[in-house]
This record gives sequence, structure tokens and C-alpha cells, in this order.
Amino acid sequence: MGKPMAQQADGWQNLEASIPSNYSRIIARELDLTVRQLPILLRGTALDVEQFLSEDSLLTPAQQVRVLRNALALSGQPEFGLRLGKRLTPATHGAMGFAASSSPDLLSALRAIHTFLPTRASVIQLHLQQVEEHLECRLDFQVPLNADLQRCVADTIVKVLLEFGEFIVGRPLYEAEIGFTHPAPEYHALYAEYLSGRIRFGCDQLTLKLPMTLCQEPNASANHENYRLALQQCEAMLAQLPTHKPNYQTRLKKMMLSRPPGTLSEEEAAASLFMNKRTLARKLKQENSSFRQIRDDILSQQAASYLCDSKLSIEDIAALMHYHDSANFRRAFKRWFGHPPEQYRQRVSSRGAMPPRA
Repeated sequence: MGKPMAQQADGWQNLEASIPSNYSRIIARELDLTVRQLPILLRGTALDVEQFLSEDSLLTPAQQVRVLRNALALSGQPEFGLRLGKRLTPATHGAMGFAASSSPDLLSALRAIHTFLPTRASVIQLHLQQVEEHLECRLDFQVPLNADLQRCVADTIVKVLLEFGEFIVGRPLYEAEIGFTHPAPEYHALYAEYLSGRIRFGCDQLTLKLPMTLCQEPNASANHENYRLALQQCEAMLAQLPTHKPNYQTRLKKMMLSRPPGTLSEEEAAASLFMNKRTLARKLKQENSSFRQIRDDILSQQAASYLCDSKLSIEDIAALMHYHDSANFRRAFKRWFGHPPEQYRQRVSSRGAMPPRA
């Protein structure tokens, strides 16, 4: 990455690409655009549709700002930032989502977001500071934005932080205090539908304040070591995928490996590629593959790796791979390998090598 944007206020439009394009594809989906309509969203960015649809593509801050400006105009809805923030669930944030979701508490999650945010959304910076009995999350814009775009980005990032908080705590954050710098907009009545807590407008600083007692409540679903293992494995598998002109199988694998195991649905995958399920199925069939086949291939590799390279229990592996019942995981594993997971692990231990798939 280049120098911090605060040091490049005059030359920010020349900063290098660092923002994952998946955020802009989510914007396109929120606008319900078709592939043919994407050039309207990309107007003024110098990006073509093929570049935009690539899972590996990165946008410069200037390109991201232009996409946001175009999206706000296309939506015709000033509350677009709130709607977009609702779409940006923890699973859409790659490594940042992995790290934050698996943190032991909300404070650790916010620290993870502080660390990763420059690699995900370099148009805004997060500062954390304890003020008496509260944690103050201060947000600063790193690029010049007009009033409408500032409001849009502020709405989005506050909703994103609350989404993480609600995931960790398991309920709406009624104790939150939100301070927006913009005056109360015409749609101010809609904020209560998207944001929990007390909201104030016309503040000096964009902030989210949370009681420290809330920030230190344990994340009941957290297992940082397990998620760290999952993240490392996904990153290793991503590195092995071909990078030149990826086909639909490779695109799908990259999408699956950029999310927590087993969470990508066929509907979401098709929508991310701006097509319906039938079209995606037809394109995969032309490559002698299918969504289920690709999903099973990735999940079976992950399951085998966990059994061979870790001491995780079968129940922990099932939970890590988002099986709601370990019995369902055992049935799937036996379908993949012809053996239940316990027997597979014993055979690997006794032979010192991985047995072949059935």
C-alpha cells in the first residue's frame, strides 16, 4: 500500500488500488443491476466489466468513491448507505470478518477491524479510545467527499460496526450512542429501522460509543484458534488456485474460500456473478462441474485437513464448517471418503499418510 491518505490529501486520486472489488459488486447487487447495466455504475472509473467481476481485482480510492457517487445517483434513495450497510454482514469482509467474528469479545473484534480496515476500506479510518466507562470508536474520512457521499459512507460504516457488534453480542446494541456529523436528513425516521441505540446528528465527530462492560462480554460462539486455523487453510487453498483467466469453477472456489466454510449459497454465488442459478448451473455444466461438486470438493479438503493437521474434535470441526449438527457432518464425510471421520483420522494416524478419497 502507499502512504497514509492523510499525508496525501492533495494527491489521493493517484493512490494505488487497495480496496477489494467485492464491495462494489455488493453495491451493484443492492441496486439490482444486470451485467449490461454495470457500465453505468462504472462510469468514470476506467474499469471494464471483466475487471470488475474478477474476484482478485482491487479499486483505487478514487475509483471506489466514483462507484459510490454513481450508485447514490442510480439508487435515487438518499438512505442508500443504510441499505448497503445492512448487506455488508461480517461474512462479506474476508480476513477482517474472520478475525472479528472469532474474537473473544467485542473489544477484541473492534481492534481486529481497526487493524484490517486499511486493507478493506481505505477511504475511512477507525480510532479506538477508552473514555471513562465507554469505548469511543472515532471514524475519520481519509479522502475528500461531498456532503451526500460523507453521509452515505457514514451511514454504511456505522451500520457495519453495529452488524459486527450484534454478531458478537447476539442482540441489538441498545446501549450504543451514535454521533453523526451531518444534520438530520429527510429520511431520519428510517435510522431506527437500521441502527440500534441513541442517534444524534450535527456532532463535531463521527463516533460510536459503547459501554466497556458491553465490549468485554464474551463472544459465546468464539473460538479464535479454530477460526485462525480456518483462515490459514482458506488462504493456502486460495494461493493454489490459478490466476490467469479463471473459469467459473475457479471464480466459485475463490468466492467460497473468501467466506467462512460452507456459508456461500448457490443463490448468492449466482447473484455475485450477476446471473441466475440456472445460468450459473449451465456454465458450470459446460465445464463438467456443478455448484455441489465444487462445494463438496472444498469442504472435503478442509475436513480432511482439520482431521489430519489438528486435534480438533469432530464436533468442533462440524461447527467450524457450519454444520448445525455433527451427525450431518459425519454423513457428509462418509459420502466424501467412504469412512466416518473418526475412522479416517485413525487410519491417517496409523499410516502416516492421507488415505485416498472414495
